[in-house]
Amino acid sequence: MDAVIPAAGRGSRLGELTAARPKGLVEVAGRPLLAHVFETAVEAGADELVVIVGYEAAQIVERFGDDFEGTTITYVHQRERLGLGHAVLQAEPHVEGTFLLVNGDNVFAGSVAPAVAAVEEADAVLAVEEVSSEVAATTGVIETDERGRVTGIVEKPAEPSSTLVTTGCYVLPEDVFHACALLRPSAEGEYQLSEAVGLLVRAGYEVATVRVGERVNVNTSEDIERASELVNRQSRRNRQ
Repeated sequence: MDAVIPAAGRGSRLGELTAARPKGLVEVAGRPLLAHVFETAVEAGADELVVIVGYEAAQIVERFGDDFEGTTITYVHQRERLGLGHAVLQAEPHVEGTFLLVNGDNVFAGSVAPAVAAVEEADAVLAVEEVSSEVAATTGVIETDERGRVTGIVEKPAEPSSTLVTTGCYVLPEDVFHACALLRPSAEGEYQLSEAVGLLVRAGYEVATVRVGERVNVNTSEDIERASELVNRQSRRNRQ
């Protein structure tokens, strides 16, 4: 299975840490953030990494080269940062079949393999988590039926109808590329992947949800500390 890793952003909220390097090379627990993301994807079964680069892309290419611990890396350039839906669309020529997507700024404590396994009984899978209403208003909120199938996704709602949100980990069919191509830009000029998944849902695709455990979305210096603590705590558990 291919894994798409969007990693084109600068990470402006990290301030001086990304003034001269991409967000993906900021260190978390002594390793580049992207190394943790790649490891998550490979552990879940990815046999090729399609990495979407943009800001200071050459540094990422120089750091990781053509492979990550034996898994081939293909780099795709996102010339303009126009949202996750736009980023994913850049990967289309390099992806075949159902694929795993893990955002390049997410650190997971455990495996996302359960999300990959769940696609055997659905057309797509979203890894999800429960958050507070305040946090839900800042991200993609998921509405589900009694079976846990997605019935709708609302991006950054003023009044969230649910506290179940996306985690930046998806297992998606190739048809999502067509859905991404149909997107219209948001008020901020971005093309949202959540809207593309919503198009699949409205077209009758079965989109399942799976909870995959603790994770940290790295956006600030405080997040780096939290992600490092998460990685170190998980390492201690694995050694026990």
